[in-house]
Amino acid sequence: MPTEEPRLLVVDAVGLTPRLLRHAPRLRAVADQGWQAPLETVLPAVTCTVQSTFLTGRTPAGHGAVGNGWYFRDLGEVYLWRQHNRLVQGEKVWETARRHRPGFRTANVCWWYAMGATTDWTVTPRPVYHADGRKSPDCYTRPPALHDELTAELGPFPLFQYWGPTASLRSTEWIVAATRRLMPRADLTLCYVPHLDYDLQRYGPDSEQARRAVVDMDAALAPLLDDAERSGTAVMVLSEYGITPADRPVHVNRVLREAGLLEVYTQHGMEYLDPWESRAFAVADHQCAHVYVRDPGDVPGVARLLAGVEGVDLVLDRDGQAEHGLDHERSGELVLVADPGAWFTYYYWLRDAAAPDFARGVDIHRKPGYDPAELFLDPADRLVRARAAANLARKKVGLRYAMNVVPLDPGCVRGTHGRAHADPDDGPLVLCSDPGSARERVAATEVRDLILGLAGVPAPAGPSPSP
Repeated sequence: MPTEEPRLLVVDAVGLTPRLLRHAPRLRAVADQGWQAPLETVLPAVTCTVQSTFLTGRTPAGHGAVGNGWYFRDLGEVYLWRQHNRLVQGEKVWETARRHRPGFRTANVCWWYAMGATTDWTVTPRPVYHADGRKSPDCYTRPPALHDELTAELGPFPLFQYWGPTASLRSTEWIVAATRRLMPRADLTLCYVPHLDYDLQRYGPDSEQARRAVVDMDAALAPLLDDAERSGTAVMVLSEYGITPADRPVHVNRVLREAGLLEVYTQHGMEYLDPWESRAFAVADHQCAHVYVRDPGDVPGVARLLAGVEGVDLVLDRDGQAEHGLDHERSGELVLVADPGAWFTYYYWLRDAAAPDFARGVDIHRKPGYDPAELFLDPADRLVRARAAANLARKKVGLRYAMNVVPLDPGCVRGTHGRAHADPDDGPLVLCSDPGSARERVAATEVRDLILGLAGVPAPAGPSPSP
């Protein structure tokens, strides 16, 4: 009698650590059934980079996703959170599996770089950008009919609970529900649950809110994990990074501007970064920042300048980047790593009155760097909730609105990530229900082959990943 091919569910529970796992009994049961190990992540330890390493087995030098965004030199623009899978270089794990098992089926629910991927089912956040400037919550799916199937059963994708001041458990619950519908159809199911990340950044990893978020995530995942157990589907749960306490924002672009290296241009009284004319500027991404230096002759001087900035731990030139697997052409001429407790803002203006209007909104595609302040309503504005409600009312009746509620003071941020973890208890982990695959430690570059083995693809799967 033929043996049924193995099936695998991989859950990316971003922000989960051994310390937080103590509050998650359903997830602990996965480890009790199988095993648990610390995960050695990559630099920078940010979502797009780590997920790309998981799925290709390559370091950032090999797959090219050197951050959640970077400076596109051929376009002269900084772009974060692009979505096309072609930006990730190298064969993806499901493509490798398909070469060994023709007909191998993969469902991707909200792992990044999903659009244009060769998965069989795809679900990813994708707003409707209306012609009048409004933005409505929605998602992109492949095949297209999956969109109407999921939204009819689950409602519209909760975009405003996926990111921003109102980000919450609701986004995780929608993603889990969608995953439960797709998992029976697939050999490999990828599920990304985001919400734990939010309260860890808002309140810090040691807060009561963080513990509550872990409990809530565990309860939200329980039905999916129960489905997997009943169907004989193996389970792997992993995280990309752990979040550590944050108390020191570092304004690296302001340092570069005050040194005469960063240029801006002004429109309607608002200042915009001018990457074309800047001799040096930084794309800030949590605890790492890519510094793009136009003239090679300026690199040593910029490195000396930034090495003296309080909160900067490492300044990596190309040789230093090579030691960390980050020496890709998309990387900056220099890469900064922050001290523990410190993180980099993207801010380049010297007066808040000159900040661009997008700085006060949730605008992940226009900001030339990551902005965790988007998780907050401005605590200095006593009327912020009333103004947010008024803007929401305008949106509901089809009027244009500007949700300018995000603070320009980043001191409210309490958690960050991106650098290596000093204590494994605060770092990422791997849980797996299959005891036969147990490891003492798992490198991020080994996750691809671990997935393949659990999915029944024999090693070596090839082709050999690049460095």
